[in-house]
Amino acid sequence: MLHKYRNKCFQIENLQYLYRMNVIVKRAILYYIDKYPKAKNALLIWYSEFSKTNFTNFNELKNVYGNASIVANNRVIFNIKGNEFRLLVMVNFKQLAAYVIWFGTHKGYDKIDTGTIEFDIDILNYKVKK
Repeated sequence: MLHKYRNKCFQIENLQYLYRMNVIVKRAILYYIDKYPKAKNALLIWYSEFSKTNFTNFNELKNVYGNASIVANNRVIFNIKGNEFRLLVMVNFKQLAAYVIWFGTHKGYDKIDTGTIEFDIDILNYKVKK
């Protein structure tokens, strides 16, 4: 009986390690890779690494991604490929979910309002190139 109780405690204490950040709409990553082939490797590395995290707040995220900045409405900016590209992601820390809103060059980033820009829903119809 005690053995079963210990297993349940172990499971509860380690439950956070079973859940990882869910990057919603992976199709957006694939779309931006085709749009900016120069950023392919860096964007795939970000996606792979970020998908394995379980950040519960911005401070935890900032400890890993020192160049990340929170801008508004739980939106986080990541520098990709040095500072050549910017990735805007909305992060819901409670749900361990991240939603890619925008990706582009640093020059393009200077032209958007990070607090209000919306996800381009046409990306949902994007067909991956083979």
